[in-house]
Amino acid sequence: MEEYMLPCLNKKYLGFECLGCGIQRALALLLQGEFIAAFKMYPAIYTLLLLFGLIAIHAVKNIKFGNKIITVLAIINGLIIVTSFIIKTFLTN
Repeated sequence: MEEYMLPCLNKKYLGFECLGCGIQRALALLLQGEFIAAFKMYPAIYTLLLLFGLIAIHAVKNIKFGNKIITVLAIINGLIIVTSFIIKTFLTN
């Protein structure tokens, strides 16, 4: 499966990872049943799946307060992604 994954062009040409680095590998780990490893690879994986699931459900069936829930979940996802990027880039070797 790894042979079909897209390379990170940011890492390839600029030398450092982007905010999305690890999401493909985390999805692959989820499909293999490696739930903890998927979280360690990309901490926002579960909240992103929840967000995209809610967006899909809200598009089909209008959920009461759906827009507010989606907005809050998007903000939480953004915070998780940025925080994990900062930790991975600046605080680990």
